[in-house]
Amino acid sequence: MIQIIAGKKGKGKTKHLLEKVNTEIKTAHGNIVYLDKSTKHMYELNNKIRLIDTSAYPVTNSDEFIGFICGILSQDNDLEQMYLDSFLKIAKLEDESSDKLAETMKKLDKIGNDYQVNFVLSISLDEVDLPEEEKQKVIISL
Repeated sequence: MIQIIAGKKGKGKTKHLLEKVNTEIKTAHGNIVYLDKSTKHMYELNNKIRLIDTSAYPVTNSDEFIGFICGILSQDNDLEQMYLDSFLKIAKLEDESSDKLAETMKKLDKIGNDYQVNFVLSISLDEVDLPEEEKQKVIISL
């Protein structure tokens, strides 16, 4: 399952994402991973949450990003939730079409369903600019 926090850059999506992940860790039965473009928010995360700085890895396009996600999943059978901050940036979708975004989200959704992992994404787009099939996944629109 995918949940989306949508809004233009600077609207406070990361704050909502951090609050959600730090709340969820209290009741989670499995592991939680937080992917970000840097380690800037390391001290704002509960120490039980694994932070992965994606800039440290040579991911150059959205297909490689999906492979990166699969690699993380293959190493942790207890992974329950993944939080992806700055999704367009870390998934290398910033300059891509909305069709490419929809295709990547579809792959992510299938991975989530196949491996029972919930994904929560912060996306720097207004809800109205998301692909039509993704709009129903928005939990917070800023």
